[in-house]
Amino acid sequence: MAVFKRGDIWHYEFVFAGRRIRESSKSASKTVAKLAESNRRREMEKGFNGVEDRREDRVRTLQSMATDYLEGYALRHKSITFARYALGNVTRHIGELMLVDLTEKTVTDYQTARLKEKAAPKTINEEVGFLLRVLGETGELLRARLRRQRALKLAMGAKVGKAYSPDEKTALLDAARAARSPVIYPALMLALNAGMRDAEIRGLQWGRMDLEKAILTVGESKTEAGEGRTIPLNSVLLESMIAHAKWFTGKFGTAKPEWYVFPFGKPRPCDPSKPMVSLKTAWKNVKAKASVEGRWHDNRHTLITDLAESGAGDETIRDIAGHVSKQMLKHYSHIRMTAKRNALESIVRKPSTDLAAQEPGAASTHNSKPVPTKLPTVVSLN
Repeated sequence: MAVFKRGDIWHYEFVFAGRRIRESSKSASKTVAKLAESNRRREMEKGFNGVEDRREDRVRTLQSMATDYLEGYALRHKSITFARYALGNVTRHIGELMLVDLTEKTVTDYQTARLKEKAAPKTINEEVGFLLRVLGETGELLRARLRRQRALKLAMGAKVGKAYSPDEKTALLDAARAARSPVIYPALMLALNAGMRDAEIRGLQWGRMDLEKAILTVGESKTEAGEGRTIPLNSVLLESMIAHAKWFTGKFGTAKPEWYVFPFGKPRPCDPSKPMVSLKTAWKNVKAKASVEGRWHDNRHTLITDLAESGAGDETIRDIAGHVSKQMLKHYSHIRMTAKRNALESIVRKPSTDLAAQEPGAASTHNSKPVPTKLPTVVSLN
C-alpha cells in the first residue's frame, strides 16, 4: 500500500488481482486517505467473484441515475407521467448528490422538505419509493434501515377525500358553465357523471367517444381495471358532450378519431393533435367562484358515493370507476349522513306498516301518529 500527495489532495495506490489501482481520496488528510485505501481494498475483495470496478456508479449523481431509470421505465410502462413528476421533485432537491453520499438522513430530510412544501404524505411516500428503486441495491439497504427506524413512510390521515354535497355540485357546475375556459364544464361533467380521473379525461380521444350509442371507452388509465373500461353517458352528460362536440367542430372543422377531446393550448385550445396539459388553473377559478373547497379527484369520490347511495351494486360501481377491490370501493365511498339517517329511519316505519297489515283494526292505533320526517329540536341541558 502507498499513499502520496498531489497538490493538497492525498491519493492511494495498491495492486489487486494483477491490477494496479490508483485513486484519489478526495481528501487533504493522510489518515483519511489510508482509511479510504483500506475500505476500497476490502470492497474489491468482497466482489472478487467476477470482479468489476463499480466506483463509477458510486460517484454518479442521482440526476444521472434517475434519467437512466426513466428511460427504462418508459419502455416497460404505458404511462410515465407520475414517475417523471415524482423523480422531478426528488432530483430538484437532491439530484446533485452522488450515490455514495445518500443515507437514511438524506431520505428523512427529503421528506421534511416536501412536507414544508405542503405535499401530501401519500405523494411523498410514492416519491421516496421511486427514489429507492432508482438506487438499486443501495436503495434496498436504505429501505431496510428506514423500515427498522419506522421512518420509511409518513403516516397518512384516514380521511383522504370528500364527496361534494348536491348544493356544492350545483355551485361548481354553474361556475364551470360560466367560465371563460371552453373545456372545464364538459371535463367536470365527465368527472361527476363518469368518474373519470384527471389524466383519463385529458387523454380522451374522439375515437373513444360514441355519441350515437351514448358510450365512451377509457384509454390509458392508472390501473389495469381502469384501462379500456366502457362507460355509458347518462342524459345530462350526453347533452354536455354533444354541445362540446359542436364547439370543437366549429373551431377545428372536424373531430378526427385520433384528436383529443380536450385540445392542447394556453390560454385557449389550439392544437387538437395533443392533449391539454392541466385543468388546475380552470378548476381553481371554478372553486373560487363557487366558494367550494376540495380537490379535482373529489369529483370522482362524489360519483362513487352517489352510486353507492343509489343502490348500485359493487360490481357495477367497480365497472364504472375501474376499481379492482372492495377495499378500494370502501375507500372512495363516503355515504352521507342523510342516506344513513334515511336507512335507519326506514326500519322504524316498516314494522308499523307490517303490523298494521297483520292485525285487523290495528291500523288506527299504529298509524294514528305518523313518524315525523323532521327531527325534534334538541334542548340543551346546560
